[in-house]
Amino acid sequence: MSQEDLLREYQSLCDQIAYHNRKYYVEDAPEIDDFEYDRLYRRLETMEAEHPELVTPDSPTQKVGASALNTFAPVTHEVPMESLHDSFSEEELLDFDRRVREEVGDPVYVVEPKFDGLSVSLEYRDGLFVRGSTRGDGLVGEDVTENLRVIRTVPKKLSRPIPYLEVRGEVYMPHKSFFELCARQELNDEKPFKNPRNAAAGSLRQKNPKITASRGLAIYVFNVQQVAGEELTCHDESLRFLKELGFAVTDLYRTCRTMDEVIARVREIGDLRGSLGYSIDGAVVKVNDFAQRELLGSTAKFPRWAEAFKYQPEEKESRLLDVEVNVGRTGVLTPTGVFEPVTLAGTTVSRATLHNQDFITEKGICIGCTAVLRKAGEIIPEVVSVVEGTAGEPYQMPRACPSCGGPVVREEGEAALRCLNPECPAQLLRHLIHFASRDAMDIDGLGPALIEQLLRQELVHSPADLYHLTVGQLTSLERMGERSSQNLVDAIARTKENDLYRLIYALGIRHIGLKAARLLAARFRTVDDLFHAPQEEIASIDGFGSIMAESVQEFFSLPGTARLIGELRDAGVNLASREEAPQDARLSGKTFVLTGTLPTLTRAEASALVEKFGGKVSSSVSKKTSYVLAGEEAGSKLTKANQLGISVLTEEEFLKLLE
Repeated sequence: MSQEDLLREYQSLCDQIAYHNRKYYVEDAPEIDDFEYDRLYRRLETMEAEHPELVTPDSPTQKVGASALNTFAPVTHEVPMESLHDSFSEEELLDFDRRVREEVGDPVYVVEPKFDGLSVSLEYRDGLFVRGSTRGDGLVGEDVTENLRVIRTVPKKLSRPIPYLEVRGEVYMPHKSFFELCARQELNDEKPFKNPRNAAAGSLRQKNPKITASRGLAIYVFNVQQVAGEELTCHDESLRFLKELGFAVTDLYRTCRTMDEVIARVREIGDLRGSLGYSIDGAVVKVNDFAQRELLGSTAKFPRWAEAFKYQPEEKESRLLDVEVNVGRTGVLTPTGVFEPVTLAGTTVSRATLHNQDFITEKGICIGCTAVLRKAGEIIPEVVSVVEGTAGEPYQMPRACPSCGGPVVREEGEAALRCLNPECPAQLLRHLIHFASRDAMDIDGLGPALIEQLLRQELVHSPADLYHLTVGQLTSLERMGERSSQNLVDAIARTKENDLYRLIYALGIRHIGLKAARLLAARFRTVDDLFHAPQEEIASIDGFGSIMAESVQEFFSLPGTARLIGELRDAGVNLASREEAPQDARLSGKTFVLTGTLPTLTRAEASALVEKFGGKVSSSVSKKTSYVLAGEEAGSKLTKANQLGISVLTEEEFLKLLE
């Protein structure tokens, strides 16, 4: 290979790894699995070992992780939060042991799990938790103190008033919490996290600690970074010390005096992976004695006294017996492969997601083929490939919904098929939650838990059934007394008088949010008019496009929609717009963008005032923007408005404009 080709490959590797570092450490959205990343990283290490002249100061091998985001205040780590060097074979662990013995003689090791989460530092003064931060690039992280406070397993007060203590731990999301979160995300038509590690990192970096608190995060602490007032001489002693103070410390660590014991424990932890209830991606081998650690020191990136053993994903072959297609709560059709049972990562696997038709076609998956299976992130079974010679004509997804028999569509830009039938039983829970939500029909007291009870008792089969519930039916449910049942019946009855735009939004039409629902109600005035509205006329509404117009027309052409509207009409629900067209159109032709927190008005109230006087509210600043209404903590929209020379109004100036 010529020097030019060598340099080109080296730079390409650096760029790829830097990109994937940012996706993993900063954006919590990795695009490749750990095994593929490790392969790239090993190739870079090999190139740099063979051609040291290529190494640059900004090489990924010279840095830890990636720079922190600007979401939180920066924290400089007094003790660097180093990464670990990885081994992928037992021979490499023996090489690590030889290097250690050359420096310190006869070491004792501690072997513990390598948790797959987000590494953090916790600081305590006089036994009280004062600051927490992420690892970031190892030298500078992010201050996430308030978010760490809401994690139950982070002690706020230690059992003893240690003058100063800094510890290192891993915030993780238990599998149970992960599956519950994914179910909620699916219910809200949000993109679920790919794995528990991403979920933990994304949850810890929420601006609102209440969201972090709702995610069920936990932490294991595994290192003392700094301590005042205590003398610790070895690692296993420090773990016992941390446990006495009230920290969550794994019980899986073992002190090993020979490499045979080390390798045996590494294997044992590997065998436990499928039964732990949380994700690990390896085992860590650490020199126990702190004085020996001092002698060994660190490289620019790794401590020489520790080594991570990374478990390779276990893969096994199995024959595909059948494909089951399930309809999710958002109408998405998901194919699941039914396989001959095999044991993977400690559990029996007989089912694996096949994602969508594109995935099936790309892999050549057909009933009867032999597929290679593994657990993605040691938790979700997936198909890696189809064994050569067993692939045939790829399985084809059904053209009708398996739940209701209604038509399914694949919208532009989406890989999934989706059922659009508003009466589809598989989607009923999500439809009812949305229908009752604040911005929709706003049924006070009707939350997700109560809706689930109504469905289990088969008291409702469509949103229209809500209007026929009786106090007697409701009192038979858990935690529903006479008064609360009457209050709910009254709250449901009040929504019959809601304006048309609320009902349009409550119907859950794809691509139609609250603002678009208002525009539809203002243009067509009644539901009957919407049934007969030409797609071209819908698309001509300012702010609409062809996709939105097509979605509206498609929804109102479905037989299920006509039945639902008929039932709502019979229940006495208002189907006409009661909002009058603006009499004072002084803001006609003006486009406003709202940003920041206003002193007295909410965003919704300010938007309503703009529309009341004939103006339009937009979400983005452009040359067509007339005014930007800015409050406290206005961000990039205000900056862009100033760059474009657009008029910026305070709330007071905005209200004067309307006088």
